[in-house]
Amino acid sequence: MALRKTVKRSSHALWVPPAKRPDPIGILLEQGKSRIADLLPIRHQRMKASPFAFLRGAAAVMASDLSFTPKTGLRVQSCGDCHLDNFGCYPSPEGLPVFDINDFDETAPATFEWDLKRLATSLVLAGREASLSEKHCHRLAVSAVQHYADEIARLSKLPPLQAWNERIDLRAVIDGIVDGRIRTGMMEKIQSELGAISGHFGMIDPKSAGRLKEHPPFVTRLPQHNDIVRGAFARYVSDLPPERRIVLERYALQDVLFKVVGIGSVGTFCALGLFMTADNEPLILQIKEAQTSVLEPFQGAVDLPNHGERVVTGQRIMQASSDTFLGWTHTTGKRTTEQTGCKAGGGRDFYVRQTKDVRLAMIGEKIEDALLPEYAALCGRTLGRSHGRSADLPLLAGYLGKGHSFARAIADFAVLYANQSEKDWKAFTQAIADKRVCCA
Repeated sequence: MALRKTVKRSSHALWVPPAKRPDPIGILLEQGKSRIADLLPIRHQRMKASPFAFLRGAAAVMASDLSFTPKTGLRVQSCGDCHLDNFGCYPSPEGLPVFDINDFDETAPATFEWDLKRLATSLVLAGREASLSEKHCHRLAVSAVQHYADEIARLSKLPPLQAWNERIDLRAVIDGIVDGRIRTGMMEKIQSELGAISGHFGMIDPKSAGRLKEHPPFVTRLPQHNDIVRGAFARYVSDLPPERRIVLERYALQDVLFKVVGIGSVGTFCALGLFMTADNEPLILQIKEAQTSVLEPFQGAVDLPNHGERVVTGQRIMQASSDTFLGWTHTTGKRTTEQTGCKAGGGRDFYVRQTKDVRLAMIGEKIEDALLPEYAALCGRTLGRSHGRSADLPLLAGYLGKGHSFARAIADFAVLYANQSEKDWKAFTQAIADKRVCCA
């Protein structure tokens, strides 16, 4: 096809830092200006842990770097922060365990290969962290990309509606694990956790049914912000479609806690709301700030008035099974467009979802820890399914082809960019030592 001549698949293998490469530390410090300053030392402490942890917090740095690489122009709804720890397990609304991408803070339409390059790089760094050989680390990246290409090829042959409705059943994935001991243990764990799901995941204070448990300093009360969150939740409920609002109006907001989440997200405004019925049935919702996607300066602004709506729209496009209560809202205020990244200016944009069951999510982490090669393939296949919902599948499948040349090229890039991430991490840790970057 013509695109293969203008953007050769082999060209994706290259990474050479441009002469005028923006300073990675400067990018992170600039991003921090829109975050809660008191939480930034926690973010930096978490990024300091390892090159992989640094990569997780440096999505803005990698987006800037990817802007200097060849672009196919084959656009999909992109995750924007596609590393291996942003995949995981969760129950569908029907109670079925599914495996999918589970973080969409940076989602935006973008050229498809950016997600793949970030995923492949994360696998190389994870492999190095697990003391695997360089050959093995490269093989992890090849496997992920090849399974992505195979999934795109498979979906391209299906009717559009069938391709859209494809999902990855976690139980089927575990059934395919060769090691019988691991397979049996994980299957038993799934059944146990699905049976134990109650809607509050041990977060409610056993001494008070109407209060959430604090875990200072990462889950705590900030009374000075309570009115902001309660107002945002009220606005969220009033804006829900009628068929979901009628359910949620049977609950009343009882308690609010503020939570430090992830690595890249640390410093954004995030809180948990405990809702209760008159019969003390609980529902916990998370409200999280949404700022400008790291992709937008390079791939184009998303034409939506609220970044929470951007996150929700991207999640609904990419995920096969999304949260019933997924929605967006905003707060009022006098923050500037530069502070929030919001096109409309003023206030903060948020998205809302049900709180994740971390116990079920840990099953995916156990697959990753015990079976990294299998997990790499699973992530590649999952990303292919996610991209397939918005891609021009025949065109994308034609570009990828039937061989392994594209997979090898992306894996070669991943090794080079993993080396870059390690250099940036060392510079970051030095910046902490020099007091240029604050750290907990």
